[in-house]
Amino acid sequence: MAQDSQPNRITLTVLETSDVHGNLMPIHYANNRPHDVGLAKLATLIKRQRAANPTFLWIDNGDMIQGTPLAYHHARLDPEPPNPMILVMNELKADGAVLGNHEFNYGRAHLDKAVRESHFPWMAANIVDSASGEPAFGKPYLVKELEGGVRVAMLGLCTPYIPNWENPAHIEGLAFLDAVETAKVWVPKLRAEEKPDVMIVAYHGGFERDLDTGEPTEPLTGENQGYALCMDVPGIDVLLTGHQHRTIEGKTINGVLVAQPGHRGEQAARIMVTLERADGGPWGIVSKQSELLSVQGVEADETVLRMAAEYERKTQEWLDQPMGCVEGDMVVLDPMRIRLGDSPLIEFINRVQMEAAGTSISNTALFADDSPGIPPNVTMRDIVSNYIYPNTLKVIRITGQDMRDALELSASYFQTSTDGTVAVNPSFMQPKPQPYNYDMWEGITYTLDIRLPVGERVVELSHNGEPVRMDAQYDVVMNNYRAGGGGNYTMYQGKPVVKDIPTDVSELIADYILQRGTIHATLDRNWKVVY
Repeated sequence: MAQDSQPNRITLTVLETSDVHGNLMPIHYANNRPHDVGLAKLATLIKRQRAANPTFLWIDNGDMIQGTPLAYHHARLDPEPPNPMILVMNELKADGAVLGNHEFNYGRAHLDKAVRESHFPWMAANIVDSASGEPAFGKPYLVKELEGGVRVAMLGLCTPYIPNWENPAHIEGLAFLDAVETAKVWVPKLRAEEKPDVMIVAYHGGFERDLDTGEPTEPLTGENQGYALCMDVPGIDVLLTGHQHRTIEGKTINGVLVAQPGHRGEQAARIMVTLERADGGPWGIVSKQSELLSVQGVEADETVLRMAAEYERKTQEWLDQPMGCVEGDMVVLDPMRIRLGDSPLIEFINRVQMEAAGTSISNTALFADDSPGIPPNVTMRDIVSNYIYPNTLKVIRITGQDMRDALELSASYFQTSTDGTVAVNPSFMQPKPQPYNYDMWEGITYTLDIRLPVGERVVELSHNGEPVRMDAQYDVVMNNYRAGGGGNYTMYQGKPVVKDIPTDVSELIADYILQRGTIHATLDRNWKVVY
């Protein structure tokens, strides 16, 4: 908060980070090239803003401790030292953090350790103990009295959709309440009891509707309730959002200033709330604005780099461990080409899943367009550069109709032009790119004709040489995110779980290669896309 020449006028400055996803170092782990991301670069921005605004708040809005090889290495292979992300957040004097859905990915023990190590509160009013109904992570809000006696209250909320994705063992004993209904309880309570001059809600969730028109932009599942928070909960001055990896600045909904700073630490959102008072009277808000601050070209903070050095050294050693060799071609040159027809890379990952699960049908995705594929000499770096999430596997029992419905949903990933070119359906690009929601299958034979209308594109579907019967049952292995219905694959929700394989898929892939030494790229061309 910076005070200008008028003693009765003050500007509150809040910096929001969100969805940093374990990015601490400003590098791309696939090749160690410099990358304008991460907490080391954000640290420079945070320190600058703190110096310019003596009474300053920095809040992280969730998904901080998962997402990079460094975060994975600490969680799975070297968990005894302090969590590196928390160590840096403490150094930078974070005022608070909101729990994100990915905070649970490595299990409750890992999360609880991070919370214990934090010198700041973790907030989520709608994540409660299922027995007592009380917030499970302590006080779900913070109140600070700043320069001039300005009181700021901040309530933390998280998307309640977590049980649809997360390993049940990681969230045992927790209940996830509707964010809007929870805010309706807590915001007036804080207004009445704490009497803040500024009421901020920090919500690890995004927007389910167009910010200007209010029209739905996605199924109204309750995953993203940002618009409803603005419209249905009186008393919110500022809504900080995340989860969708969007960049939002300078927007107001129903009088509520909203912001979202993207992901990976590429930007921070700066919120400025100007207040005035008359001769020592109560403060009143006279203006609100938000903008994004990019880390592009910003030098990483040297103190943070020194703090991270030993974690990074161990991570790099692990990443360079040789796993084995590949005979054949598993390199990705064109991600769209991978999704338009069977490829050795996708076939390989599906075969690893099928062996681990003991099933004959599997699906997986090419998770990101920058997935490099697997080169002839394989290291751990190559594996985690392709399988970038800490997913585990589940075998669920589905019907042939479920299978067809899932393939139709995947087929909607594409749209075609009159000249025959193929592009990604905008619904898979907004509010963020979702390549991880297009699945490719092994163990069945199918053809997708994307010249046909959405919902009518599966033109061939068979198993073991016979047409898939819509009323028959099939056991399919897939990652835990998809098995829970993630990515709007609602046909999988509530299906019987035949087997749960709790090992991370990246570990299964590494073990598969280590046991064999040499992997032979295969291609059975069991599926294709016609366009």
